[in-house]
Amino acid sequence: MTKLALAFDLGGTELRGALVERGGAVAARVSAPTMAGAGSEAVIGQIIALAGTLLAEHPQAKVAGIGMCAPGPLDPKAGIVIGPPTLAGWHDVPLIDILNRQFGLPVRLENDANAAALGEWRFGAGRGSGSLVFVTVSTGIGGGVVADGHIYHGRRGLAAEIGHMTITGEGDRCFCGAVGCFEAVASGTALGRRATRLTAPGDGSLLRRLSGGGDVSARHVVEAARAGDVSALELVDAEAKWLGIGFTNLLHLYSPDLIVMGGGLANGFDLLAPGIRTTVGQRAMPAYRDVPIVPAELGDRAGLIGAASLILWEGEPGAPLAIAQDEDNGASKRAAAREASHG
Repeated sequence: MTKLALAFDLGGTELRGALVERGGAVAARVSAPTMAGAGSEAVIGQIIALAGTLLAEHPQAKVAGIGMCAPGPLDPKAGIVIGPPTLAGWHDVPLIDILNRQFGLPVRLENDANAAALGEWRFGAGRGSGSLVFVTVSTGIGGGVVADGHIYHGRRGLAAEIGHMTITGEGDRCFCGAVGCFEAVASGTALGRRATRLTAPGDGSLLRRLSGGGDVSARHVVEAARAGDVSALELVDAEAKWLGIGFTNLLHLYSPDLIVMGGGLANGFDLLAPGIRTTVGQRAMPAYRDVPIVPAELGDRAGLIGAASLILWEGEPGAPLAIAQDEDNGASKRAAAREASHG
């Protein structure tokens, strides 16, 4: 039987597990609502239970290891989940050590957005590219960068927290405490908040009718915009401008071969894309304006597939080599690579 990886995508709302083949195919999949408020032991118990379900249903599976992705901040080299705001009671949890002791298999840990970036780069919208920036726009905004075939981690694996770029000096305060974060003005949550403020319960607007009179979500805005609602279309235009400003910053910072947009709001990519591209055309320097901005292809499988590839493609382009190597050795190799690249 083909070699497989157990993969887990731990989110604040849902925990997903899968058996994934080297070619990126998902052979089996399970999920459960995350017990996000119950602490790390309860959630790790869920991971173990889902793994048991997958292995029991596929007893002949040849599992090479476990690839795990979770919300940051986390340290992929040390295998520690530092303290994600969406998971209560997670403080410096040594997740790799815990799962390694439980299963006796190699375990790799990665930030969820980085794993999704890796999945899209290897098997999705970024196939064949040398580098990409993946942006997930949903409840918040996250990101991952694949540069020259490898995840860009930065210090302690904390790079590419793009949702917390400051792109304005005003607006609602971000959950991180700052004002003007990309996430605070351009996430799906921010779009829903603007739509809710623009309308009122019982005002007869399409947005409020779609929301059943309650708070309006980004999904309602996209649905109303597709129906031609003028207010919704104006909200989409404003959202596209904020995304375009953020994407322009990413182009200037990373100069990728392409930007891939995922997350829940990517369901409205066709509505947002013209405004995004207009803003990039107005704000980016000429050399950056022709970089493609495309929707993600893998949907909610991206994190699982990317996490699995940490095991199945270890030591090959796309795998963060420093996780499996002594840090000094990794630093030496990176320095040598830089020297070689400069001739």
